[in-house]
Amino acid sequence: MKRNNTMKQILTSILVLMSSILMAQNDQAAKNLLDKVSDKMSNYQDIYIEFDYNLLNKNENVSQNASGDALLKGDKYVVNFFETTQIFDGSKTYTIIPENEEVNISAYAVEEEGALTPSKFYSFYKNGYTYALGKKNKVKGKSLQWVELTPIDSNSEITKVLIGIDETNQQIYTITQVGSNGTETTLTVKKMVTNQQVPDQKFIFNQKKYDDLGYIIND
Repeated sequence: MKRNNTMKQILTSILVLMSSILMAQNDQAAKNLLDKVSDKMSNYQDIYIEFDYNLLNKNENVSQNASGDALLKGDKYVVNFFETTQIFDGSKTYTIIPENEEVNISAYAVEEEGALTPSKFYSFYKNGYTYALGKKNKVKGKSLQWVELTPIDSNSEITKVLIGIDETNQQIYTITQVGSNGTETTLTVKKMVTNQQVPDQKFIFNQKKYDDLGYIIND
């Protein structure tokens, strides 16, 4: 269960990282900047990113660091994180856990349309947030413009999201989610490659491979 929650957490972080069509009403300058990022990212045929992940809760003295990567094409994706691989082929999700030698398969359901998944990168955050243009600063030599998102729902488990946009290439460089429990989750892009003409074959689960390895297939 902990592993599944962690995977959901990183997918949420990636979602916020790539989500660029953030439509709200209160800060025209922030909207204009996000629109530029949106236009650029929505035109990519496919996206590959390598990222660093950090979770910090000072109150609980908890700190966690990891790295991962994600490959995205339309609604399909492959995410590698915490020695777990998750594949979505457009209709089913395959979570491969080598440590347990098992694969968990779940079918897409209509009731899950509001769930946080990489396939919702350009639509999930259209509603539900207000946002404002923040400060500018330099991080590791990059000139960043910050945008702060605040959930409209007062009961949200997220109190705010900080997005750092690289002014040089108009891409999102880092995001931090601040939870109501004090947990800060930060995702930072180390590498991004686009338009590699990734074949659909990359998003097909090879069940025979895992059957031959003796994995337990849960579907």
